[in-house]
Amino acid sequence: MKALKDYNIPFVGLKEGIHNYSFDVDRKFFESFEYSEINQGKVKAEISMDRKERMLIFEFKMNGFVVIPCDRCLENMEYPVKVDTGLIAKFGLEHKEETEEIIIIPETESHIDISGFIYEYIMLALPLKRVHQDGEAACDPSVIEQLYQHASQEEDPRWAALKDLKKKFE
Repeated sequence: MKALKDYNIPFVGLKEGIHNYSFDVDRKFFESFEYSEINQGKVKAEISMDRKERMLIFEFKMNGFVVIPCDRCLENMEYPVKVDTGLIAKFGLEHKEETEEIIIIPETESHIDISGFIYEYIMLALPLKRVHQDGEAACDPSVIEQLYQHASQEEDPRWAALKDLKKKFE
């Protein structure tokens, strides 16, 4: 968690107006999140915070790449990441998430930890199916060969019985 302390933005005592922050998101950042699918990466996070009397308006702009396993061959691959999104933090009585873009933070807080938001936005920028962009040609050939070998084997007779059962109900 020590690696994430740099992602705390103090806002008490800041003048109203826009304040800019820049962060380099790297391997240490991703290692701080338990069960992270991302092994490493290099993402530049530019964050703009507009300090208002009763709220903080954030604009997140991130650009770079992350290293994730390919869903097809399980080899690590670099995947480009581009994020451009916003977040509004209103002051209230307790921590609460009103919507995906609006959160409530207690008026007694003096800073906001944006590491979770950075991680979440990077994860949301990744596709559901994560494969090499060049298709099978970029995947590990030995793994692809094994996939084809398993796919071409005879079908299990139990599946045939289930298909017959399915036809009865159609």
